[in-house]
Amino acid sequence: GGQAAATRLLERGVTGIICASDPLALGAVRAARRRGHHVPHDVSVVGYDDSAFMTCTEPPLTTVRQPIEAMGRAAVDLLCAQIQGTEVPHSELLFEPELVVRGSTAQVSTR
Repeated sequence: GGQAAATRLLERGVTGIICASDPLALGAVRAARRRGHHVPHDVSVVGYDDSAFMTCTEPPLTTVRQPIEAMGRAAVDLLCAQIQGTEVPHSELLFEPELVVRGSTAQVSTR
């Protein structure tokens, strides 16, 4: 899980961990604390998804927020077009995520 992977990274001396999900990031925070590191002063941690409870963690988790509303709207629009018989182009839709900076990240340390 997140704790085991983070422990291996911390043993190598990393000062920043970017995780594939918010729960994995919380595991990384736990692993850092167990090794005596302070988040964010010794190691920065970033999650992904901006889960609802991330503002309630200590420290509040910096995370990447997906534009879920825009993605859902686009999916509904494409589906409605297909239902109406409109030809839908086979192209990719790109959505821009947002970095939500909270308390689990700091400037790079010069240690």
